[in-house]
Amino acid sequence: MFRFRRKKIPRIALLRLDGIIEESDEDSLPRRVSMALEDVEHIKAKALVMRVNSPGGTVGATQEIYDAIWKFRTQTKMPIIASMGDVAASGGVYVAMAAERVLANAGTVTGSIGVIIRSRNLSQLFSKVGVTAEVVKSGEFKDTPAPYRGMTESERGMLQEMINDTYEQFIEAIMRGRNLAPAKVRQFADGRVMTGRQALLCGLVDELGGFDRAIEVAKQMAHISVEPDVIEVGRVKPKLWERVTRRFIGGFGIHSEFSTRWDGIPLYLMPRF
Repeated sequence: MFRFRRKKIPRIALLRLDGIIEESDEDSLPRRVSMALEDVEHIKAKALVMRVNSPGGTVGATQEIYDAIWKFRTQTKMPIIASMGDVAASGGVYVAMAAERVLANAGTVTGSIGVIIRSRNLSQLFSKVGVTAEVVKSGEFKDTPAPYRGMTESERGMLQEMINDTYEQFIEAIMRGRNLAPAKVRQFADGRVMTGRQALLCGLVDELGGFDRAIEVAKQMAHISVEPDVIEVGRVKPKLWERVTRRFIGGFGIHSEFSTRWDGIPLYLMPRF
């Protein structure tokens, strides 16, 4: 008597990295990525495709994700492909550098490689309305940057040193991920944004193509000859009450504090107090 066995279909894991990269209590992206990588091994995937749609985020969270993916890649030897979507800029570029191969659409907005700190000097406004600040601090730099006064030269120098060091870490990640010389990276790592096609000429991405092409590349690198199952990992499904609340609020054109506070800010470093 013959028994027919269903042929095992190979699997490709899909990890979506959407929105601002940051640490949060509700849905920590670094923690979610770490759990997703465990799922990739659990489902015995042959390759991992990261779909990146992010304008950037905070330094610590970005580096945690990059380190986790790089470590996973080196330990498992699994092919990892980064697929840039609408936007993969600044911190979005950083996490993509952990992949073995990077793809972007011709019109993908990418680049913005650099570090920034913004502050507001409201001293003239405070003066007009009669507001003064009384500060007691333990050291010269404890209230840097302060909105109630201008920045001193020593404060500017201190922050610039921090920015420079973080920027060098960014450069090193691109050098390691793209196998580029430092001088080559610095030619385009000046904060400029670029299209996917321009990024290809710079060596920041390997080829132009969308999500479907990324899956094809994953199949080739994993030596998959049949149509694989693409299984999404790391997606946290909102609770019922959250989905209902979002739909109710969205119907009145009201946005959350998170979306209004960070919408359209392509920053790599966003310090918060």
